[in-house]
Amino acid sequence: MALQIEHTHLPIRGLNLHVAHVGKGELGTVVFLHGFPEIWYSWRHQMLTVAAAGYRAIAPDCRGYGLSDQPPENEEDSWVWDDLVADVLSILDALSIPKAFLVGKDFGAMPAYEFALQHPDRTCGVVCLGIPFSPVPFSFDTMPEGFYVLRWGEPGRAEADFRRYDVRRVVRTVYVLFSGAEIPIAKEGQEIMDLADLSTPLPEWFTEEDLEVYAKLYEKSGFRYPLQMPYRSIHKMPNRLDAKFQAPVLMVMGEKDYCFKLPEFETALRSGVMDNFMPDLKITYIPEGSHFVQEQLPEQVNELLLDFLKAKGHPVAS
Repeated sequence: MALQIEHTHLPIRGLNLHVAHVGKGELGTVVFLHGFPEIWYSWRHQMLTVAAAGYRAIAPDCRGYGLSDQPPENEEDSWVWDDLVADVLSILDALSIPKAFLVGKDFGAMPAYEFALQHPDRTCGVVCLGIPFSPVPFSFDTMPEGFYVLRWGEPGRAEADFRRYDVRRVVRTVYVLFSGAEIPIAKEGQEIMDLADLSTPLPEWFTEEDLEVYAKLYEKSGFRYPLQMPYRSIHKMPNRLDAKFQAPVLMVMGEKDYCFKLPEFETALRSGVMDNFMPDLKITYIPEGSHFVQEQLPEQVNELLLDFLKAKGHPVAS
């Protein structure tokens, strides 16, 4: 009988968080943490693969995303990255999982890294896609004013831009832009949503049915929290100059991921500086990989992921 992804809601720190899960976990548990504009669904290929290999796959919708509850609006100023770390810990506790592998993508890489540092006894290993570890908050001061991170960091700017279109069109445009090799930068008089229109085709690996899944979930969640986390919280990233990872780390980078062109990203990956914080680090490049490499080239990513799990894992209770 084919494995099927199941869904549940867990009461986590005052919110009901949606969690997709599959597999019995004879070999352990793998927790998948999504980025923007993603939800649990972006890990569908990896979840089924690791479950078939004997692991339990768990992919929550981050608080404020997808089918998970929205944090209270009056607490907006107190939203921090540690919320995401604490949510992961609470999910493991709620499911009686002693240790897990963490797989993070885009901003989901940050709580994966931070969880491993704060809870080494609960971490089997870390796999991150697209975002290198940074011991200090990312700085984009050298980027043009039209850089999408700077634009979306302005309160109200993205909201006004997005309001011109329905949710499906917004998600479609972001997927089109983020799947390219060039950094999305608007010119003077342009907004980010103006950088692609309906004549721009979707990536060949992303179907209209996939788009519909994302659109429906963002229709439910809206963009209030996703704009706060990550775009308006980058400055709140912790300083980790003394970081020393005890768990093994695999970093997977698509060489056609536009993030590769962001300030200091390629340097962080190619200079060896991450080795200072991660004694057991492997960096693998996928030449044709885009920002959504796990959806674009799932077989390649799955092979890398399984090799890492098998090499670094030990059978643990699930």
